[in-house]
Amino acid sequence: MKMNKPNFDDFLDKSLNTLDKEITPQKDLWAGIDRAIVNTNEPEQSAVTLWPKLSAIAACTVAALVALNMFVISPKPQPVVAISDYFAQQKQSLLVQYKNQDALTDNWQTQLQELEEAEYAIKQALKNEPQNQALLTMLAQIYQQQLDLINKVHAPRWQSI
Repeated sequence: MKMNKPNFDDFLDKSLNTLDKEITPQKDLWAGIDRAIVNTNEPEQSAVTLWPKLSAIAACTVAALVALNMFVISPKPQPVVAISDYFAQQKQSLLVQYKNQDALTDNWQTQLQELEEAEYAIKQALKNEPQNQALLTMLAQIYQQQLDLINKVHAPRWQSI
């Protein structure tokens, strides 16, 4: 059965006019409506007051972790230690390499001792100023002089040609 628009409008008007105006529910609905209104307002209020607290706790936690990481877990690298370790390793490697080879001069160990004393003096100065670039450069030069001395005494340039 196919209805067109005027027939449907007439049917709807007729149905609405014959409808009973006073339909009473089988039970009291106002108590349930009242509870539903009260319960829906409470979560919104608690959520509104809960979010600032949670975000403050999260911000404090992040700040504490960053501070812990910066100051405790990863201390500032010490350039003196890095330079010293590297050159000590190089120096030891050269000494082992030339252990059985005769040196060209006899006083090279005295010269090496003087360079080690200069190294010690610079390291003492670096304890007071660990980031002093001039002192770090001087230390690197002393180390390089030590390595050059060991190389020149045991393998002079004229022997390798």
